[in-house]
Amino acid sequence: MANTPEPPRKPTMTAPRSLRLAGRRGREPLDFVLAPDPEERAALAGRLGITSLKKLRFAGELRPEGQADWRLEASLGATVVQPCVVTLAPVSTRIDTDVLRLYRADMPARPEAEEIEMPEDENEEPLPDRLDLALVMEEALALALPLYPRAEGADLGEAVFAAPGMAPMQDAELKPFAALARLRPSRDDAEGGGTPE
Repeated sequence: MANTPEPPRKPTMTAPRSLRLAGRRGREPLDFVLAPDPEERAALAGRLGITSLKKLRFAGELRPEGQADWRLEASLGATVVQPCVVTLAPVSTRIDTDVLRLYRADMPARPEAEEIEMPEDENEEPLPDRLDLALVMEEALALALPLYPRAEGADLGEAVFAAPGMAPMQDAELKPFAALARLRPSRDDAEGGGTPE
């Protein structure tokens, strides 16, 4: 049996999570996989304001595009737990989403304090000197989180509050000019057609 050389394999990155892009000599595609440990997931959950992050995996490829640009295509998978917006009960949500970023060398860096016009393609960003894949993962997860998680069967319903012996307020009474409407004379009173005295 002849020895056949194996095809060259693309490097796989499980760490470091940050790599130099601007002026990078090697222009070969780079596969990456980030799977934070429980301690890192707990810290990330705290930063995102969620209850917990049971699973998290960010995997994809970073490849050159043109002479100096880079394209990141990845998939993000996570299982998050957030409080229900109605009952505060824990709500578990599975997130599976694709992530695309285009890092452009000719795009000017964004100033921190100034207002800027958003590019037509929201996936385009200026080419950084170093790309922190953990930050890309965190941003993608933050954008994918449900804004108003609800537990199954959670309903807002109607809450009625009143002191003992008092009638609860009605919706009509909550309108800002409801009290003025009660003070205004009726049409009959205004036309002189009121009740005789």
